[in-house]
Amino acid sequence: MKVSVDQDRCIGSGQCVLLAPEVFDQRDEDGIVVLKDADPPAELDDDVTEAAHVCPGLAIDVGD
Repeated sequence: MKVSVDQDRCIGSGQCVLLAPEVFDQRDEDGIVVLKDADPPAELDDDVTEAAHVCPGLAIDVGD
């Protein structure tokens, strides 16, 4: 799975960090998403996919 984020669309809700802290983080100054792992291990696929689905800013993209 390949993961990318669009920081311009992120509203800083932090749902991604709660669901997949191994993959996502937030900048301290404004809460905008930071991608920690663009190619996470397969065991995190469900968590990353859920993070993308619940992201209110639609800032997370997942693909093969």
